[in-house]
Amino acid sequence: MKIISFTLLCAFCMLLTAEVDAQNAKTVSSPDGTLKVKIAINNGLAQYAVHFQDTVMLENSPLGLVTNEGDFTSNMSFVDASTGKIDKSYTQDKIKTSSVQYQSNTLTYTAKNEEGKQIAYHFQVSDHDIAFRYELPKWGDTKATVVEREVTGFSFPLVTTAFLSSMMKPMTGFARTAPSYESGYVTDAALESTTAEFGYVFPGLFKIGENGWVLLSETGVGSNYNGAHLSNFKDGVYTVEYPQMEQNNGFGSTGAQIGLPGFTPWRTITVGKTLKPIVETTIPFDVVEPLYEASQAYQYGKGSWSWIVWQDNSMNYEDQVQYVDLAAAMDFEYILIDAWWDERIGYEKMEKLINYANSKDVDVFLWYNSNGTANDAFQTPLNKMNTSIARKKEMKWLKEVGVKGLKVDFFGGDKQETMRLYEDILVDANDHGLMVIFHGATVPRGWERMYPNFVGSEAVLASEMLIFSQGVREKEAFYASLHPFIRNAVGSMEFGGVLLNKFLNRGNRQGQERLTTDSFQLATGILFQNPVQMFGLTPNNMTDVPEFELEFLRELPTTWDETVFIDGYPGKYSVLARRSGKQWYIAGVNAENTVKTLKIDLPMLKGHEVSLYNDDEERQATLQNVKVGKNGELTVTVQPRGGFVLAQ
Repeated sequence: MKIISFTLLCAFCMLLTAEVDAQNAKTVSSPDGTLKVKIAINNGLAQYAVHFQDTVMLENSPLGLVTNEGDFTSNMSFVDASTGKIDKSYTQDKIKTSSVQYQSNTLTYTAKNEEGKQIAYHFQVSDHDIAFRYELPKWGDTKATVVEREVTGFSFPLVTTAFLSSMMKPMTGFARTAPSYESGYVTDAALESTTAEFGYVFPGLFKIGENGWVLLSETGVGSNYNGAHLSNFKDGVYTVEYPQMEQNNGFGSTGAQIGLPGFTPWRTITVGKTLKPIVETTIPFDVVEPLYEASQAYQYGKGSWSWIVWQDNSMNYEDQVQYVDLAAAMDFEYILIDAWWDERIGYEKMEKLINYANSKDVDVFLWYNSNGTANDAFQTPLNKMNTSIARKKEMKWLKEVGVKGLKVDFFGGDKQETMRLYEDILVDANDHGLMVIFHGATVPRGWERMYPNFVGSEAVLASEMLIFSQGVREKEAFYASLHPFIRNAVGSMEFGGVLLNKFLNRGNRQGQERLTTDSFQLATGILFQNPVQMFGLTPNNMTDVPEFELEFLRELPTTWDETVFIDGYPGKYSVLARRSGKQWYIAGVNAENTVKTLKIDLPMLKGHEVSLYNDDEERQATLQNVKVGKNGELTVTVQPRGGFVLAQ
């Protein structure tokens, strides 16, 4: 009898617990009702789950933070919940689309830990996107805290495969500048195989069997917080990890110091049955706002750049004059003058060079080393950007001589200490009318909208590695087919591409052979989105490249009003459409080793005659006029490691 009573008591307790959990479970759906997030506290653990079109995309996944003022990962209890709606529109001239309408439903779910301290989970759910973050209120007289770590997780169904780039080991690589988001990718990898020692960078792409796709990232990170990344796959889940202590030469906290009440950055989840919502998402910008006004109307465009092919030896006055002339001949707006200019050209002669460029209607970007203390990068100018006094003095001179932008290199790390440096450089640069490109850097996290003078980050295995690595040259097409779905889906990507030399060196006769076609290179000028594009042309290209290729680059926009996914599969091929004004460009690349014939649907070009830039069977660039069918269909043949462009 006692055994029966005990069994009944256990069953009653379990039923009571289930009822309590059911009472604290709350659901928020997208405006169209297809995307749903359920938040609940189960046995003291805050969790959320994601369904799309009634299919599980994320199973119960953990929520929570650990701070130096309290633990919010266990023994949690429900306090209350509230809902709301957001409907806003905004314009942004340097992302994948210029005009955005953002509508979402919101849920604020408040809980408390066993000490009675509260935390709120804020969720915003639009038709294909979820953004969520934590709010920490004031706890009595406590007005500041350090967030030490985060247990936010992502638990995928077991049928999922991953497309991920690994986090680099801190203080390794060139001059101990890692991590700099310049690793390769695993594709369609089984989750249990994704065990990189230092985890994986944002963004990460996941294929949920035949049920759809999920893209994970974060946004809204500035001086207020550290950047984060994904752990490796363990115990059935990926979790949000903070920077390793070894980053920044071991200096600075791995967590975040915030005032109370305070917010964490947004974690973002983009969901789609197809890859279309992944490519077209604007969630990194939808949930952030500009942090300051632009000091002027910044002008975007294309530029020449000697260092990428001619390297350090080109850093002299005479070679830079050649590249100014190249930019002028190509109707490019800019020249980027890279490392060592201060030593090998000098400040006084640089003023003369800037004046010469301006006489040709070409403006100047100058390279700087961000470093002074964090790593061993030695290229100059050095110690000009890492302290406020030196930075403002240098920027005063830059403004006086008419420089329009900076490329700042060698950051290496995601600690809050480094995020503050990014923001400090941007704010001071805006005060002096300067645009900023970051190189050897972290992925941008909503920065195009947050910082009006930010015009791109590298954060990718970019064009310089095509010069240095045979392995990267062999995988150039493979990586290019990934970027629209992963890296470039969440932020501008300063790749420095469109290389038309047959051999990627100054002689262009032998050595680092380019393995992709000219049409492939032209296609990446559209496929890779960045408002300022420094292209890898060389002066000899003015005579050894077909004129129609050069004319195409002269006319190519760098900002877009609309981006549309057409077709593709990451690691195999990709086709995108971008619109500038009324003009459409469709670009595609083939990463595979066989000819690919694509029947593509182009409703925006129904019945139109367009220019087709493509490769013949000998892999030589061709130009012809073709007509898109009245039904919007067109068949295109793409060579291995080749590409095509359709221009209206």
